[in-house]
Amino acid sequence: MLKLKLEGIFTPHITPFTRDGEIDEGALRTCVKFWIESGISGLVPCGSNGEAPYLSRDERREVVEIVIDEADGKVPVIPGTGSMSTRETILFTNDAKDLGADAALVVTPFYFKLSNKEIYEHYRAVIEAVDLPIIVYNVPKFTGFSLEPVIVSQLVSEYDNVIGVKDSSGNINQITEIVRLVGKKISVLAGTADVILPTLTLGGKGAIVAVANVAPKACVDLYKAFKEGNDEEAKRIQIQVSRLNEVLVKKYNQLSAIKEALNMLGWPAGYPRRPALPLDDEAKEDIKKVLGSCLS
Repeated sequence: MLKLKLEGIFTPHITPFTRDGEIDEGALRTCVKFWIESGISGLVPCGSNGEAPYLSRDERREVVEIVIDEADGKVPVIPGTGSMSTRETILFTNDAKDLGADAALVVTPFYFKLSNKEIYEHYRAVIEAVDLPIIVYNVPKFTGFSLEPVIVSQLVSEYDNVIGVKDSSGNINQITEIVRLVGKKISVLAGTADVILPTLTLGGKGAIVAVANVAPKACVDLYKAFKEGNDEEAKRIQIQVSRLNEVLVKKYNQLSAIKEALNMLGWPAGYPRRPALPLDDEAKEDIKKVLGSCLS
Protein backbone atom coordinates (compact mmCIF):
# COMPACT_ATOMS: atom_id res chain seq x y z
CA MET A 1 0.00 0.00 0.00
CA LEU A 2 1.39 3.41 -0.96
CA LYS A 3 1.28 5.69 2.03
CA LEU A 4 -0.71 8.89 1.74
CA LYS A 5 1.52 11.88 2.44
CA LEU A 6 -0.01 13.77 5.35
CA GLU A 7 1.53 17.22 5.40
CA GLY A 8 -0.05 20.65 5.69
CA ILE A 9 -3.43 21.89 6.84
CA PHE A 10 -6.51 19.67 6.69
CA THR A 11 -10.01 21.02 7.29
CA PRO A 12 -12.22 18.88 9.58
CA HIS A 13 -15.26 20.52 8.13
CA ILE A 14 -18.81 21.26 9.11
CA THR A 15 -21.89 19.62 7.63
CA PRO A 16 -24.33 22.34 6.49
CA PHE A 17 -27.91 21.63 7.53
CA THR A 18 -31.10 23.39 6.50
CA ARG A 19 -33.31 24.97 9.16
CA ASP A 20 -35.26 21.70 9.49
CA GLY A 21 -32.08 19.65 9.95
CA GLU A 22 -31.56 18.15 6.49
CA ILE A 23 -28.16 17.96 4.77
CA ASP A 24 -27.76 20.92 2.41
CA GLU A 25 -25.88 19.48 -0.55
CA GLY A 26 -25.53 22.76 -2.45
CA ALA A 27 -24.12 24.53 0.60
CA LEU A 28 -21.68 21.69 1.27
CA ARG A 29 -20.39 21.80 -2.29
CA THR A 30 -19.92 25.58 -2.09
CA CYS A 31 -17.95 25.27 1.14
CA VAL A 32 -15.79 22.47 -0.26
CA LYS A 33 -14.80 24.73 -3.16
CA PHE A 34 -13.92 27.52 -0.69
CA TRP A 35 -11.67 25.30 1.42
CA ILE A 36 -9.88 23.81 -1.58
CA GLU A 37 -9.34 27.21 -3.20
CA SER A 38 -7.84 28.41 0.08
CA GLY A 39 -4.98 25.95 -0.36
CA ILE A 40 -5.74 23.31 2.24
CA SER A 41 -4.05 19.91 1.91
CA GLY A 42 -7.12 17.76 2.52
CA LEU A 43 -10.71 17.51 3.68
CA VAL A 44 -12.02 15.61 6.71
CA PRO A 45 -15.80 15.15 6.58
CA CYS A 46 -17.87 13.51 9.32
CA GLY A 47 -15.52 14.36 12.16
CA SER A 48 -16.36 16.26 15.33
CA ASN A 49 -17.10 19.52 13.50
CA GLY A 50 -19.13 17.59 10.95
CA GLU A 51 -21.48 16.56 13.79
CA ALA A 52 -20.80 12.90 13.06
CA PRO A 53 -22.51 11.59 16.22
CA TYR A 54 -25.73 13.20 14.94
CA LEU A 55 -25.52 11.55 11.51
CA SER A 56 -27.00 8.20 10.54
CA ARG A 57 -24.93 5.72 8.58
CA ASP A 58 -26.73 6.68 5.37
CA GLU A 59 -26.16 10.37 6.07
CA ARG A 60 -22.46 9.79 6.64
CA ARG A 61 -22.28 8.00 3.31
CA GLU A 62 -24.13 10.87 1.64
CA VAL A 63 -21.80 13.52 3.02
CA VAL A 64 -18.66 11.58 2.10
CA GLU A 65 -19.94 10.87 -1.39
CA ILE A 66 -20.71 14.57 -1.98
CA VAL A 67 -17.32 15.70 -0.70
CA ILE A 68 -15.37 13.15 -2.75
CA ASP A 69 -17.33 14.12 -5.86
CA GLU A 70 -16.81 17.85 -5.33
CA ALA A 71 -13.14 17.51 -4.40
CA ASP A 72 -12.66 15.58 -7.65
CA GLY A 73 -9.17 14.40 -6.75
CA LYS A 74 -7.80 17.89 -6.04
CA VAL A 75 -7.13 17.00 -2.40
CA PRO A 76 -7.44 13.78 -0.39
CA VAL A 77 -10.67 13.13 1.47
CA ILE A 78 -10.30 11.52 4.89
CA PRO A 79 -13.68 10.85 6.54
CA GLY A 80 -14.15 10.40 10.24
CA THR A 81 -15.34 6.83 10.71
CA GLY A 82 -15.07 6.30 14.45
CA SER A 83 -17.99 5.30 16.63
CA MET A 84 -18.71 3.91 20.07
CA SER A 85 -18.52 0.26 19.03
CA THR A 86 -15.87 -1.63 17.10
CA ARG A 87 -18.52 -3.23 14.89
CA GLU A 88 -19.98 0.10 13.82
CA THR A 89 -16.54 1.66 13.33
CA ILE A 90 -15.65 -1.14 10.93
CA LEU A 91 -18.92 -0.59 9.03
CA PHE A 92 -18.29 3.16 8.71
CA THR A 93 -14.66 2.61 7.69
CA ASN A 94 -15.65 0.07 5.05
CA ASP A 95 -18.23 2.55 3.76
CA ALA A 96 -15.51 5.19 3.43
CA LYS A 97 -13.30 2.79 1.49
CA ASP A 98 -16.14 1.73 -0.80
CA LEU A 99 -16.90 5.38 -1.60
CA GLY A 100 -13.29 6.04 -2.58
CA ALA A 101 -11.90 7.80 0.49
CA ASP A 102 -8.13 8.18 0.70
CA ALA A 103 -7.91 7.31 4.42
CA ALA A 104 -10.03 7.30 7.58
CA LEU A 105 -9.82 9.30 10.80
CA VAL A 106 -10.76 6.95 13.64
CA VAL A 107 -11.57 8.47 17.01
CA THR A 108 -11.13 6.46 20.18
CA PRO A 109 -14.36 4.77 21.34
CA PHE A 110 -16.31 6.87 23.81
CA TYR A 111 -19.08 6.72 26.42
CA PHE A 112 -17.83 3.71 28.42
CA LYS A 113 -14.42 3.91 30.08
CA LEU A 114 -12.09 1.41 28.40
CA SER A 115 -8.70 -0.02 29.36
CA ASN A 116 -5.59 0.49 27.27
CA LYS A 117 -5.88 -3.13 26.13
CA GLU A 118 -9.47 -2.58 24.99
CA ILE A 119 -8.50 0.56 23.08
CA TYR A 120 -5.60 -1.23 21.41
CA GLU A 121 -7.78 -4.22 20.48
CA HIS A 122 -10.41 -1.89 19.04
CA TYR A 123 -7.92 -0.27 16.69
CA ARG A 124 -6.34 -3.61 15.85
CA ALA A 125 -9.72 -5.00 14.79
CA VAL A 126 -10.50 -1.98 12.60
CA ILE A 127 -7.05 -1.92 10.99
CA GLU A 128 -7.17 -5.63 10.18
CA ALA A 129 -10.75 -5.52 8.90
CA VAL A 130 -10.38 -2.65 6.43
CA ASP A 131 -7.57 -2.15 3.92
CA LEU A 132 -7.46 1.65 4.22
CA PRO A 133 -4.88 4.04 5.71
CA ILE A 134 -5.84 4.99 9.26
CA ILE A 135 -5.25 8.16 11.28
CA VAL A 136 -5.69 7.65 15.01
CA TYR A 137 -7.69 10.45 16.64
CA ASN A 138 -7.32 11.54 20.26
CA VAL A 139 -9.84 14.15 21.45
CA PRO A 140 -10.21 13.90 25.24
CA LYS A 141 -12.57 16.86 25.59
CA PHE A 142 -15.21 14.81 23.74
CA THR A 143 -14.30 11.23 24.67
CA GLY A 144 -13.51 11.81 28.34
CA PHE A 145 -10.00 10.33 28.33
CA SER A 146 -6.66 10.81 26.58
CA LEU A 147 -5.13 8.14 24.40
CA GLU A 148 -1.78 6.95 25.75
CA PRO A 149 1.12 7.67 23.32
CA VAL A 150 2.41 4.14 23.94
CA ILE A 151 -0.72 2.71 22.28
CA VAL A 152 -0.07 4.83 19.19
CA SER A 153 3.52 3.61 19.19
CA GLN A 154 2.44 -0.02 19.45
CA LEU A 155 -0.02 0.32 16.56
CA VAL A 156 2.54 2.08 14.38
CA SER A 157 5.15 -0.60 15.05
CA GLU A 158 2.73 -3.38 14.07
CA TYR A 159 0.70 -1.93 11.18
CA ASP A 160 1.95 -0.12 8.09
CA ASN A 161 -1.43 1.38 7.31
CA VAL A 162 -1.42 3.55 10.44
CA ILE A 163 -0.17 6.73 8.75
CA GLY A 164 -0.92 9.49 11.23
CA VAL A 165 -2.23 10.65 14.56
CA LYS A 166 -4.37 13.68 15.24
CA ASP A 167 -3.90 14.80 18.83
CA SER A 168 -6.51 17.28 20.07
CA SER A 169 -5.49 17.17 23.71
CA GLY A 170 -3.81 20.57 23.49
CA ASN A 171 -1.23 19.07 25.85
CA ILE A 172 2.20 19.92 24.48
CA ASN A 173 3.85 17.31 26.71
CA GLN A 174 1.65 14.62 25.19
CA ILE A 175 2.36 15.84 21.66
CA THR A 176 6.08 15.89 22.43
CA GLU A 177 5.97 12.28 23.58
CA ILE A 178 4.02 11.18 20.49
CA VAL A 179 6.58 12.89 18.24
CA ARG A 180 9.41 11.22 20.18
CA LEU A 181 7.86 7.78 19.80
CA VAL A 182 6.49 7.85 16.25
CA GLY A 183 7.32 11.21 14.64
CA LYS A 184 9.88 9.71 12.26
CA LYS A 185 7.48 6.99 11.10
CA ILE A 186 4.10 8.70 10.70
CA SER A 187 2.60 12.20 10.54
CA VAL A 188 1.86 13.76 13.90
CA LEU A 189 -0.86 16.37 13.38
CA ALA A 190 -2.03 19.11 15.71
CA GLY A 191 -5.72 18.78 16.52
CA THR A 192 -6.23 22.28 17.96
CA ALA A 193 -5.27 25.56 16.32
CA ASP A 194 -3.48 26.97 19.35
CA VAL A 195 -0.69 24.38 19.03
CA ILE A 196 -0.11 24.33 15.26
CA LEU A 197 3.25 26.10 15.43
CA PRO A 198 4.48 24.26 18.54
CA THR A 199 3.59 20.93 16.93
CA LEU A 200 5.42 21.84 13.72
CA THR A 201 8.43 22.99 15.72
CA LEU A 202 8.56 19.67 17.54
CA GLY A 203 8.55 17.74 14.27
CA GLY A 204 4.86 17.40 13.50
CA LYS A 205 3.77 17.49 9.87
CA GLY A 206 0.68 19.69 9.98
CA ALA A 207 -2.74 20.09 11.52
CA ILE A 208 -6.38 19.04 11.34
CA VAL A 209 -8.05 21.95 13.10
CA ALA A 210 -11.55 23.40 13.44
CA VAL A 211 -10.36 26.96 12.76
CA ALA A 212 -9.41 25.84 9.23
CA ASN A 213 -13.14 25.91 8.48
CA VAL A 214 -13.28 29.67 8.99
CA ALA A 215 -9.69 30.76 8.33
CA PRO A 216 -8.21 28.12 6.02
CA LYS A 217 -5.87 30.55 4.27
CA ALA A 218 -4.47 31.86 7.57
CA CYS A 219 -3.75 28.30 8.71
CA VAL A 220 -2.15 27.47 5.36
CA ASP A 221 -0.07 30.67 5.50
CA LEU A 222 1.12 29.73 8.99
CA TYR A 223 2.26 26.35 7.71
CA LYS A 224 3.98 27.90 4.70
CA ALA A 225 5.74 30.52 6.83
CA PHE A 226 7.10 27.77 9.08
CA LYS A 227 8.30 25.68 6.12
CA GLU A 228 10.01 28.73 4.59
CA GLY A 229 11.77 29.56 7.85
CA ASN A 230 9.87 32.82 8.32
CA ASP A 231 9.59 32.51 12.09
CA GLU A 232 8.22 35.97 12.79
CA GLU A 233 5.42 35.60 10.28
CA ALA A 234 4.59 32.15 11.61
CA LYS A 235 4.40 33.52 15.16
CA ARG A 236 2.20 36.42 14.04
CA ILE A 237 -0.31 34.15 12.34
CA GLN A 238 -0.25 31.66 15.22
CA ILE A 239 -1.37 34.45 17.56
CA GLN A 240 -4.27 35.23 15.21
CA VAL A 241 -5.49 31.67 14.84
CA SER A 242 -5.09 31.08 18.58
CA ARG A 243 -7.40 34.00 19.25
CA LEU A 244 -9.93 32.63 16.78
CA ASN A 245 -9.67 29.23 18.43
CA GLU A 246 -10.23 30.74 21.87
CA VAL A 247 -13.58 32.21 20.82
CA LEU A 248 -14.87 29.80 18.17
CA VAL A 249 -13.82 26.52 19.78
CA LYS A 250 -13.30 27.11 23.49
CA LYS A 251 -15.72 29.88 24.48
CA TYR A 252 -18.87 28.67 22.74
CA ASN A 253 -20.31 25.43 21.37
CA GLN A 254 -18.01 25.07 18.39
CA LEU A 255 -20.69 23.41 16.26
CA SER A 256 -22.72 26.61 16.40
CA ALA A 257 -19.85 29.11 16.57
CA ILE A 258 -17.98 27.86 13.52
CA LYS A 259 -21.13 27.82 11.45
CA GLU A 260 -22.05 31.31 12.62
CA ALA A 261 -18.60 32.60 11.70
CA LEU A 262 -18.78 31.03 8.24
CA ASN A 263 -22.23 32.47 7.65
CA MET A 264 -20.94 35.92 8.66
CA LEU A 265 -18.12 35.58 6.12
CA GLY A 266 -20.62 34.77 3.37
CA TRP A 267 -20.25 30.99 3.23
CA PRO A 268 -23.43 28.88 3.53
CA ALA A 269 -22.72 26.87 6.68
CA GLY A 270 -26.38 26.60 7.58
CA TYR A 271 -27.58 25.57 11.03
CA PRO A 272 -26.30 23.19 13.70
CA ARG A 273 -28.34 20.04 14.21
CA ARG A 274 -30.21 19.78 17.49
CA PRO A 275 -29.57 19.51 20.36
CA ALA A 276 -27.00 22.19 19.39
CA LEU A 277 -28.71 25.55 18.94
CA PRO A 278 -27.83 28.73 17.04
CA LEU A 279 -26.00 31.34 19.11
CA ASP A 280 -27.69 34.29 20.78
CA ASP A 281 -27.11 37.90 19.71
CA GLU A 282 -24.44 38.57 22.33
CA ALA A 283 -22.36 35.61 21.18
CA LYS A 284 -22.82 36.58 17.54
CA GLU A 285 -21.50 40.06 18.28
CA ASP A 286 -18.50 38.56 20.05
CA ILE A 287 -17.75 36.38 17.01
CA LYS A 288 -18.17 39.33 14.67
CA LYS A 289 -15.56 41.26 16.65
CA VAL A 290 -12.98 38.47 16.68
CA LEU A 291 -13.42 37.89 12.96
CA GLY A 292 -12.86 41.60 12.37
CA SER A 293 -9.72 41.71 14.48
CA CYS A 294 -8.16 38.48 13.22
CA LEU A 295 -9.15 38.31 9.56
CA SER A 296 -9.16 41.97 8.52
